[in-house]
Amino acid sequence: MKLILKEKILSILDSFNVYDENDDIYFKVKGKVALTHKTAIYDAKGREVGMVKEKIIDILPTFSLYKDGEKVGECKKKISVIKPKFEVDFNDWDIKGDWLEWDYSIVDKNGKAVAVISKKLLRLTDTYVIDVKKEEDALDALMVVLAIDAEKCRRETNDNKKEASKLKKEAARTKAGKR
Repeated sequence: MKLILKEKILSILDSFNVYDENDDIYFKVKGKVALTHKTAIYDAKGREVGMVKEKIIDILPTFSLYKDGEKVGECKKKISVIKPKFEVDFNDWDIKGDWLEWDYSIVDKNGKAVAVISKKLLRLTDTYVIDVKKEEDALDALMVVLAIDAEKCRRETNDNKKEASKLKKEAARTKAGKR
C-alpha cells in the first residue's frame, strides 16, 4: 500500500492530507499549538486516530506516539555519525535513513522490511511516498514519518537561528569597528 504525503505550500501549523494510490484522502494531519511539536492524525472520516508529541526534555529527540488517545510508545533518534537512525519501541522497528535524509527504510526486529519512505524531489512542497507492506502498519509508519520530519525541521530551525545570531554578532562587530 502506498501513501502520499503532500505538504501544503502555505500551511498554518503543518496541516495537510495523506492520500492513497487512488488519490483519495486516507489520513488528515493537523498541527496543534503547543510548546513543542504536536501533530494529530485523523482518518478520512475525521476521527482522531493518532498523535505525535515531541518530548520537551530528553537527550536525543524523542516523540511520544498515541493511538486512539492512548500512548503506545516512542520514536527516538539514535546516535549516528553519517546516516540518521531512529527506533520505535512499541513494535521493535528500526529506521535507517540515507545520508541526505530523504529516504528511509523501516525494518522489524528480524530485519524484515515494514515500509520504505522516499522523498520526491523537484516538487514545490515536501512530498513523501510511504510504501507500507501491510495496511495495518500505515498509521504507525505515518507517525514515524511525522516524527522524523519534525526532528529535521527542529534541527534546521535551530541551525538557522545560530546562523542569524552569528551574522548579527558579526554585523555588530563590523559596525563597532567602523566608528
